[in-house]
Amino acid sequence: MITATIFEAKTNLSELIKQALNGETVLITSGREKKPMVTLSPVEPLAKRRLGFMEHLGIEIPDSFFDPLPEEELRLWNGEGE
Repeated sequence: MITATIFEAKTNLSELIKQALNGETVLITSGREKKPMVTLSPVEPLAKRRLGFMEHLGIEIPDSFFDPLPEEELRLWNGEGE
């Protein structure tokens, strides 16, 4: 989660919007106590990723596809035992 005061948000609004569009939670706070006031979020949900050359098949790639591999699978990919 990204936190910014109202002053910081005014100064860096473009960057905070980019981060919100990339799926980050952006919390805007106020006052010395940094009381939470609002969050930034995209108006439309992020589009699902698709395989471009197979788009006509309607195959969707889950977000988990882009997660790092578990250590055991990395070792196998690197040829370190089975």
